[in-house]
Amino acid sequence: MRIRFSIALLFLAASAFAAGFDDFFLDKTMRVDYFHTGNHGEEIIALDRVVSDGPWPGSRTQLIDRSNLGKYYVEVVDRATNQAIYSRGFASVYGEWETTEEAKERAGTFEESVRFPWPKHPVQVVLKKRDAQNAFQQIWSTVIDPSSRFVNKADLKPLGKVWTVFENGPASEKVDILVIGEGYTESELPKFHKDVQRLVGKLFDTEPFKSRKKDFNVRAIDLPSAQSGVHRPRTSDDRRTAVGAQYNIFDSERYVLTLDDRALRDVASAAPYDFLEILVNEKQYGGGGIFNDQATAAVDTGFAEYVFVHEFGHHFAGLGDEYYTSPVSYQTGAGTHPEPWEPNLTADGAHPKWADMADANVPLPTPWDKAEFEKHSREYQAERVRLRNANVPESEMDKLFRSEQAWETQFLGSQKYAGKVGAFEGAGYEATGLYRPEADCIMFTRDEVGFCRVCQRAINRIVDMYSK
Repeated sequence: MRIRFSIALLFLAASAFAAGFDDFFLDKTMRVDYFHTGNHGEEIIALDRVVSDGPWPGSRTQLIDRSNLGKYYVEVVDRATNQAIYSRGFASVYGEWETTEEAKERAGTFEESVRFPWPKHPVQVVLKKRDAQNAFQQIWSTVIDPSSRFVNKADLKPLGKVWTVFENGPASEKVDILVIGEGYTESELPKFHKDVQRLVGKLFDTEPFKSRKKDFNVRAIDLPSAQSGVHRPRTSDDRRTAVGAQYNIFDSERYVLTLDDRALRDVASAAPYDFLEILVNEKQYGGGGIFNDQATAAVDTGFAEYVFVHEFGHHFAGLGDEYYTSPVSYQTGAGTHPEPWEPNLTADGAHPKWADMADANVPLPTPWDKAEFEKHSREYQAERVRLRNANVPESEMDKLFRSEQAWETQFLGSQKYAGKVGAFEGAGYEATGLYRPEADCIMFTRDEVGFCRVCQRAINRIVDMYSK
């Protein structure tokens, strides 16, 4: 009896594994909106709605995510066979918020959503979260019947005008990026078009995006605002914009995101997309990036191109911040560090996850003049705070950034193991206990050094995942 039961299960598993996109899905996108709430360690997920989000833009062959990236993981399970038919790792605003001091003091609720091909039959949507041992554990699930009257099958009328930056093939066979303009008035839309060309151009002048450009499509959407600019709470520049992008997320002067996920997804549903970039029409330095959620960049700072590429690295490939001397809203200074899921950070400097890429004769961990770097950085950060408190013009801040860039480029480039893959202590907002792959990288500084080799490999893996 047990033998027959096991054979039946194996048969079902093999059948589901062999089945293709058309066996389980329609050429349509299902979006599940939900609320993510937390309060002193308690975490609650509550379903909001299930809606249509336009044609399915993603791969029809790479349906299961094997990248092991993200703090969270969504799995779509066919109810008839109990087999996973779609999955993706991701991060979220809530996942960052719960690591801030604010999360200790009050409850917080954030809008989130997951998107997947429209199932032909009932499915179970399962959300999982990493535990302290890095294993994904289920935190919520719901059963969705696509024929239910509670599922809204209507597509939304486009809320903006979509235009093509460049196109290399069908959405299902390419990585699709959608660029949204935020804080541009009707008369400023020509400026938005120029900003898109400039910043997207910088991304595809940077390896490995440059070599993989043929694997991408890029579209943009015109979305006129009543006023120029976006909401900046710290300076009382109040704005209401279409997708709600704003500065001062977690009260950080430079952190820009939207917390209005529903508005963002409704606007984005007008075009096929795998990844979203929001350009904010502002001069103040700022941006943000969350893996498989969103990326933002202020377009008129002296370092807009750097911010665009750096933040897209977070959003696209789950790359972690490698810097550790700048102030952040997250709790830092822990005595021990679990192994980060980000592909360019490790807690094991002697045996980093990228050990196969380490250069010969480079010690692990890798020595560098860390004390001198930190001494200079403290002086720079003090001057940055002084200038911000004096409310100087943004041009003065850019001048300080350029001075710091010149010093760091020379200093890091002169290190004994510069340009080599090793394990350099100081990464992920932590001075000790976390390591980065190279002395310098666009995820560490504003220097014109591009992505290190480990980051490039991580990016290529995601390109392969969405373009085949």
